[in-house]
Amino acid sequence: MIQRRTAVALLASPLLLTGCGAGAEATERRTPGGRPAPTATPVPEITAERAPQGIPGLGPERSAALPDRCEQAVVVTGRGRNSPLCTVVLHQRSATGWQAGPRWPGHNALRGWSAHHLSGDLRSPLGVYTLSDAGGLLADPGSRLPYHHSGGFHSPGTGFEGEPLDGSFDYVVAIDYNRRRGTSPLDWTRPLGPARGGGVWLHVDHGGPTHGCVSVAKAHMKELLRTLDPHRHPVVVMGHADWLAG
Repeated sequence: MIQRRTAVALLASPLLLTGCGAGAEATERRTPGGRPAPTATPVPEITAERAPQGIPGLGPERSAALPDRCEQAVVVTGRGRNSPLCTVVLHQRSATGWQAGPRWPGHNALRGWSAHHLSGDLRSPLGVYTLSDAGGLLADPGSRLPYHHSGGFHSPGTGFEGEPLDGSFDYVVAIDYNRRRGTSPLDWTRPLGPARGGGVWLHVDHGGPTHGCVSVAKAHMKELLRTLDPHRHPVVVMGHADWLAG
């Protein structure tokens, strides 16, 4: 599907007209004095290969893990393996390559990242995961993903730095780690078993580290909900910078 759109975009460009349109006049043009008229300087052909195709910061292994049909990728870049701080960027694929959105500050788990996430390890799971379902305590703000509105998204208590957690789950997007796709984020089915944790979400930032989720500001969560499109097969690519570069 992506290649087809690229081809259409290239054929539509006035710089790339060839064949009938460009070769209709085959006779040589001359000036009134009989000398050949100067010809236009050839315009270099523009091809899709000249456009940046990859996502900055992702190495060959992580790039290869993106599904072929994926056109939206939320890239979560942690500061370090044991850091709870990260940056979140939504990338969208077009005919000319991946286009990056704004950089949003965020939080991940208190102890950083893990390649083998376990319940209670206070680390976020490294990986590339699909994004299929959303929900929240507040009414649907215009989500393209299936949205599950429920009072079950209430988040009482305080975080690791004493900050209130109230409102953290006003908007969430379930990360498809150890969960059943096509269900509410509140569904606690764990295909890998309960020991491997679960309930890993993108949610509203409360100003401190999470137990395993990734959090950004409320306005950014609303933007994600309104932008992530199931027909564009969105994913999240999450991990510390060194791992993402692999």
